[in-house]
Amino acid sequence: MVELSGDARDGLEAVVPGGVTTRAADRLRLAHDASHYLLHPSAVVTPADADQVAALLRHSRRTGTPLTFRSGGTSLSGQAVTDRLLVDTRRHFRDLDVLDEGRRVRVQPGVVLRQVNARLAPYGRKLGPDPASESACTVGGVVANNSSGMTCGTEFNTYRTLESLLLVLPSGTVLDTGAPDADARLRAAEPELHAGLLRLRDRVRGNPDSVRRVRAQYAMKNTMGYGVNAFLDHDEPADLLTRLVVGSEGTLAFVAAATFRTVPVHRHAATGLLVFDTLGAAMAAMPALVAAGPAAIELLDAAALRVAQRDPRADAALRGLPVRDHAALLVEWQESDPEALAERVAAARLVLADLPLTTPARLSGEAAARAALWHIRKGLYAAVAGARPSGTTALLEDIAVPVEALAGTCAALADLFDRHRYEESVIFGHAKDGNLHFMLNERFADGAAPARYADFTEEMVDLVLGHGGTLKAEHGTGRVMAPYVRRQFGDELYAVMREVKTLCDPDGVLNPGVLLSDDPEIHMRHLKTVPTVEEEVDRCVECGYCEPVCPSRDLTTTPRQRIVLRREIAAARADGNPALARELEKAYDYDAVDTCAVDGMCATACPVLINTGDLVRRLRADRTGGVAQAGWRGAARGWGATTRGMARGLDLAGALPPALPEAATRAARAVLGADRVPQWRRDLPRGGRPRRPRPADEPDAVFVPSCLGTLFAPAEGGSGVAAALLTLADRAGVRLLVPEGIGSMCCGTPWSSEGLTSGYEAVRDRVPPALLAASRDGALPLVSDAASCTEGFAKLLAGAGDLRVVDAVAYAATELLPRLTVRRRLGSLALHPTCSSTRLGLDDALLAVARAVADEVVVPDGWQCCGFAGDRGLLHPELTASATRAEAAAVTARSFDGYASVNRTCEIGMARATGQPYRHLLELLADATA
Repeated sequence: MVELSGDARDGLEAVVPGGVTTRAADRLRLAHDASHYLLHPSAVVTPADADQVAALLRHSRRTGTPLTFRSGGTSLSGQAVTDRLLVDTRRHFRDLDVLDEGRRVRVQPGVVLRQVNARLAPYGRKLGPDPASESACTVGGVVANNSSGMTCGTEFNTYRTLESLLLVLPSGTVLDTGAPDADARLRAAEPELHAGLLRLRDRVRGNPDSVRRVRAQYAMKNTMGYGVNAFLDHDEPADLLTRLVVGSEGTLAFVAAATFRTVPVHRHAATGLLVFDTLGAAMAAMPALVAAGPAAIELLDAAALRVAQRDPRADAALRGLPVRDHAALLVEWQESDPEALAERVAAARLVLADLPLTTPARLSGEAAARAALWHIRKGLYAAVAGARPSGTTALLEDIAVPVEALAGTCAALADLFDRHRYEESVIFGHAKDGNLHFMLNERFADGAAPARYADFTEEMVDLVLGHGGTLKAEHGTGRVMAPYVRRQFGDELYAVMREVKTLCDPDGVLNPGVLLSDDPEIHMRHLKTVPTVEEEVDRCVECGYCEPVCPSRDLTTTPRQRIVLRREIAAARADGNPALARELEKAYDYDAVDTCAVDGMCATACPVLINTGDLVRRLRADRTGGVAQAGWRGAARGWGATTRGMARGLDLAGALPPALPEAATRAARAVLGADRVPQWRRDLPRGGRPRRPRPADEPDAVFVPSCLGTLFAPAEGGSGVAAALLTLADRAGVRLLVPEGIGSMCCGTPWSSEGLTSGYEAVRDRVPPALLAASRDGALPLVSDAASCTEGFAKLLAGAGDLRVVDAVAYAATELLPRLTVRRRLGSLALHPTCSSTRLGLDDALLAVARAVADEVVVPDGWQCCGFAGDRGLLHPELTASATRAEAAAVTARSFDGYASVNRTCEIGMARATGQPYRHLLELLADATA
């Protein structure tokens, strides 16, 4: 890391006011990406718009200060790490405009690819690139790496489907390459660049050897070096520049927006796993399979098949296969029309019948079966990376060779793994494109590369280039292959690439060391060490898939950042830097522990299934003193009185002039700490009603109303979900029993989320036996009316007999709704699913009930966990404000006839964010069926 002086920081602040931080916690949490490289930036700069980026670039050229753009941080080749200025482009660049009924889309670089496709879905369109990281990678990275994926090949990759870019050049020039006069503007603003691009175009076209090399290299997926195929494909400098920036990894210009031509979504598909005795047999089948026109042909070698057999979703045929030298091809045909798919499948079956398959071919159009097969394929990375020894780094590499060389390349790679002792390595990839991925686990002690890794890399390079392949097909050149660009393309095309860099970035301030480098050892420097920290998170591969779903991502830290900061603390201690460790620990309390919603959404996105909330809960438990533990244990034993007391406290606060309780809680928080005293605000409801038992003769289910109904009164004009569910059950002729002692029952979430272990044990000792008795030893289902409580009860009651917990919305959808008559419907409904309802898989039930209530049901753009998280919204309202900002903007952009969620605290959080009266979905159903 290069230290940033005070004057240098002041200079940056002048061009990006309020957007510069040199705090260690901020620098180090953003230092890590998915690659196996690690450098610590001297400062993090967060520009708000293209004008600030232009000013920043002019400043960098003037001062000679290098900078690196970073967005999603899913890059695998070291493109997004630096020891100088790191420019965060994800925070503010999130505008998205759908054009021409979805046939085109204009997107800023901070938008996640999946969000773009979600916006395009109503039009039956999507982006062409379909990388496996679509849930986390951003459009900026998609352009920077020329992303492709499983089904797009080279026909629908970024290069082919991009229409134009809004560029900020290192000089500060802003150019919209989609403007009719873009080329004239480029010539006027950047005459040397304009002339130089024409000169290079003619140089490449005039050299037969260059033309031959380019044609051969770009017949495959290829992300090595600059896209010099642009000089054959385009004529005008503005168009040349647009295509050269694609795949340039932030070394030529900043992409402030990109306009894409979209592709149709094929909603019908048939998928199957074809198993062959040998890899050679699988490769011999490729010509016939390719001729049958599948959208995807994915390869799994024998090692990958052994890993796949351990997947819980593997079927009996795969689990029972005695894998020796086998290989498999996952094939899928896609069509927009079911009849067209049927014709495709019929033709494909004729081809499959002639193949030497180990097991009979089965093609399925059933969604669950298809999802299971793709889960197995996509889960290979997780299975291998998650099982790696603690302290090792997972390296996912990719290459491409002509399809006819695929079998020989796979065999040679397997031999390389054996000779260099890389165990548990797997080969998989996009066979139709000759594109292979393989994984290695390596330990970089003290950041140094062992000799075997260096030797393996050299032999792998010789192998791939010997087959006429490319050393990077999808993941970008980065640092990992920068020393080999010249070897792959030859001196002449390498010189062309060098001049492209000089023309665009004459001072070399953009991402130095990436894509092109004269340092033959740069790929062996700054290698990431992975200190062992906590069992809950040691499996983390720092891919960042968790970040888009994290409610605190724009406020403090994300799950990946919580983990890497723990690793940085451990590294600081090991390096003998206790001052840095203390500084990071001090920041960690608020940044990572206090403002974590522990909502578990990170686990739904994590490829190795890490729930960072488990770590945070334990850290909260570690810092909770004995007095607090004892107090909460007592509260658990007298929960009925505790909740009634808290409700009466809300009543008292609500009866006072609002300024008084607001000031009182602010003062108490200043003295005792914000994480101990809730902040009362005038938009909080008053206290709710105590829960009462309700007997029932021959009940159909046991209803366990949430204590949230005791703590908080219903929204104005509402009855509350407990009353609504009982009303709906009565109308449907369903008998619900509310058990004795309900007033003191709880699911345990208030204790588990805070790491209050002794209090949680008190709940576990008392509540499950009572519910087991009420349910007639599990004969009756337990119905919970808050999604978070449904989840909490499922955990609390695990192992307590044959008890079945059902969320009230799911129960209403299956048991009540068919027996009810909807008498009046809303025109439109804004629906906020919760983190718990999402994890519980309640989406279909929510939509079924919502569609019974309203003609139009909208889950707003920007939906995510609201961050209220039980007490977080009271202790840290800034978390909820940050988490709901995007969704609130979408909700308030239009009017709805109703607003609903499925948890009382989420209703409060969304009402606070939008100013609209959110109610439980079942309250609206009760209104509709009255």
